Amino acid sequence: MTATNSIYSARYPSLAGRSVFISGGATGIGEALVRAFHAQDAHVGFCDIDVAAGQALAATLQGENAVLFHACDVTDVAALRAAIAAVRARFGPIRVLLNNAANDRRHEMADVTSEDFDALVAINFKHQFFAAQAVAEDMRAAGGGSIINFGSISWMIKGAGYPVYQACKAAARGLTRSLARDLGKANIRVNSIVPGWVMTERQLKLWVKPESEAQIDAAQCLPGRVMAQDIASMALFLAADDSRMCSAQDYVVDAGWT
Repeated sequence: MTATNSIYSARYPSLAGRSVFISGGATGIGEALVRAFHAQDAHVGFCDIDVAAGQALAATLQGENAVLFHACDVTDVAALRAAIAAVRARFGPIRVLLNNAANDRRHEMADVTSEDFDALVAINFKHQFFAAQAVAEDMRAAGGGSIINFGSISWMIKGAGYPVYQACKAAARGLTRSLARDLGKANIRVNSIVPGWVMTERQLKLWVKPESEAQIDAAQCLPGRVMAQDIASMALFLAADDSRMCSAQDYVVDAGWT
């Protein structure tokens, strides 16, 4: 394991050689997911609309266990299915799906048009369903798998200024529980990871202000900051066979905020 990935202290032998698909994997939490699963010797495929960042990340992870980057806008269901098919063709049936792609752009209720609403739902929720649909048969044929949806504590803490995003992240909880029931008899586990305020480059650039530090310190039970690697560590556990009896649950990683 490289120094870059030294935070991933646990090893999960069941992930070695397992085919993994990650949406929105080029930057932020997604990049941490790609690096974490690669460090476990999984076969990782990921997609993103940021072609330059995706290609750069894939280039750093070449070698005996190279990753596969596929440029894709997840709001285009046909393109998403094609990306999943490309990873399947390269690495075999998908055993782990991480529905990470999202966009938390701020929007006021009064300004949202019907087109805006549909676009926000497409990037923050719709693709989670269709990606799960695309990998379900792979997992059934393989005797099981793990689907990990991504929520957010934003709706739990009644955040202001992005209501459609929050509604989508709340809906991810319902999707997780319904798919867990529908797919569970095939030994497919479906869970949600619910991050707190994660200090990604995007968050630091756009939303974390000087006054935010005091807000975070007051809200979290734990000191310090939630990092993308903390989310990836939870994802590794939920993807591995170690969590074989965990399904239909939300796993909150927010330093005790909620």
